Amino acid sequence: FERGVKISGSRFYVMKGMGAKLQRAVIQWLLDLHGKQGYTEVYTPFVVKEETVWASGQLPKFRDNLYRDVEDDLWLVPTAEVPVTSLHRDEILDMGQLPLHYCAYTPCFRREKMSAGRDVRGIKRGHQFDKVEMYKFVAPETSYAELEKLRADAEETCRLLEIPFRTKALCTGDLGFAATKTYDVELWAPGQNEWLEVSSCSNVEAFQARRANVRFRPEQGARPEYVHTLNGSGLGMPRTIIAIMENYQQADGTIAVPKVLQHYMGTDVIR
Repeated sequence: FERGVKISGSRFYVMKGMGAKLQRAVIQWLLDLHGKQGYTEVYTPFVVKEETVWASGQLPKFRDNLYRDVEDDLWLVPTAEVPVTSLHRDEILDMGQLPLHYCAYTPCFRREKMSAGRDVRGIKRGHQFDKVEMYKFVAPETSYAELEKLRADAEETCRLLEIPFRTKALCTGDLGFAATKTYDVELWAPGQNEWLEVSSCSNVEAFQARRANVRFRPEQGARPEYVHTLNGSGLGMPRTIIAIMENYQQADGTIAVPKVLQHYMGTDVIR
């Protein structure tokens, strides 16, 4: 933590050795898993135009939470949801192209203005973190069924890690302003003695599609309609790494490697 602060300031950190390898292994495994679940991997820019941030709904509401290059008027992405939303901006898709399921890895940059306290210590909540995102463009009549599949895909990652997890459906007062329905998936962290949110799966219906002008034709010659979009983390790295380390730490201080990660790590224990 001291070196992260020395390099970049408060709430930045450095991972090295097996810790860095563990995070890379989780990211690679998640991308491979989501590919098997039917998602197409995309690699997107990590800096985007202002209209791209508007299209996803991050602006104007979250302007104070974003990093910006003023000279070039480019914004660092707070989540892969931002660039992926604009993959089909200003396009009219054919019905036969839907649904479109994407997954993407990006580092995420957030100013996260918070007062000092327990939640800002360690790697739990930093200004830069890694995340794999799942994203869907779907026909309106299928969007809620697609949300249930998105939730199930996020839950499968937790199940395969063999870490206790729970899923909560958020009440209206806790929903993000763009979402119509959201599930939070949380991993248990015994050292923290709390549940850590590692995925938030949301249906935003046509909110982002209207901003990004993404439409489809239900049939040939029909009037274009807006698609529905859905997004969900699969998963967010800092808290996933915390949950792995705390659930798999052994009496001698070593950390057993979850079975699904052993191939990527090349070992079954971190010493």
